Amino acid sequence: MFNLFSKNTSEKPQDVKAIREAILVFIKQELQKMEGGEGKHIKGFQLYIACIPVEKYMYESAVFAEEEDHFKNEVQRIADDFAIDLPKTWTMETVFVDELPQQAIRMANLEVALYIKTPEHAAVQKSGTAYIRILSGEAEKAEYPLSSSDGKINIGREKQAQDSDGFIRVNNIAFPDSSTNECNKYISRQHAHIEWNNDAAAFMLFADDGGVPPRNKVKIRSVKEHNSVKLTFTELGHALQEGDQIILGESAVLEFSYHSNQ
Repeated sequence: MFNLFSKNTSEKPQDVKAIREAILVFIKQELQKMEGGEGKHIKGFQLYIACIPVEKYMYESAVFAEEEDHFKNEVQRIADDFAIDLPKTWTMETVFVDELPQQAIRMANLEVALYIKTPEHAAVQKSGTAYIRILSGEAEKAEYPLSSSDGKINIGREKQAQDSDGFIRVNNIAFPDSSTNECNKYISRQHAHIEWNNDAAAFMLFADDGGVPPRNKVKIRSVKEHNSVKLTFTELGHALQEGDQIILGESAVLEFSYHSNQ
């Protein structure tokens, strides 16, 4: 395997071998934090690459895009070196994107990020009941109760909407198309959904097809962490916290809380 300590990783690599080695060093550094068998809960890794088009061929070669499992085997060898007990079913996926997801761990010198699929155990177990309040926009109700037993809770314009496969989607939190409220018209029929995650002990917000670029957006403004998160991928969810504000489209605002106002 490559000598993962031989080069200065502060400079941007310029060829296939250097790019591969830099990415492996990056992954090694993240895996090293789990040294001692703590990797058994890892479900897999997603490697995101946002290189410019003319460099894509180099990155494809660097991660052995045409050779299934080759790059995964490189990562497995690193895990073995640090006695990281990855489960036999762990997966490795490489995704070329226009913009790196904010939830992923970014490299310092390359437009590359790593997302580790693993349960996020909350320090305090939350209740399986929460509430969504409508702060801006006009929905069918002012407040919606959420339960961990609800399954997928769809959010979108109109109560029923037909998806691209011809199936009817029922929006549990629905913004009527007939409303004169300006916020409603920027909400997609398949905008987002919320699901309870037992591993994270939290309600997770996901963008659906209508809520990712280039369509209408989904953003979360975290009151606790004083930052904003934009969901750009349907696969990556965001664990909702007390007081989080969810922005749909241009100006519809929902608030997540574990306490009811009613």
